[in-house]
Amino acid sequence: YAEIRAYVLEHTGMKVSSLYIAQIKRKYGIDIGIAYNKPEKNKNRVPICPKEKELAIMDALKAFRMLTEDTEYMEAVT
Repeated sequence: YAEIRAYVLEHTGMKVSSLYIAQIKRKYGIDIGIAYNKPEKNKNRVPICPKEKELAIMDALKAFRMLTEDTEYMEAVT
C-alpha cells in the first residue's frame, strides 16, 4: 500500500488512504484478505473513495500490473 500511495502522490499530488486503496482493490476483484480490525456491527459510517482518487489509484494499480490496462472505471452501485 505504501508504494501505491507514493505513486499516486508523485503522479497526481493527491494523498490517498489505505482504506481507499482497499475499497478500490475490492471493487475491481483484487484479493485483499480479511480485515481483522472491522467492527462487529456496521454502525460506523465508512467514507467512500471520491472518483478522482479512484481514478488515480486505478492508474497506480495498472502501473504495478495489478489491473489490466483495459480496465475501465465502474460507477459505484448504491
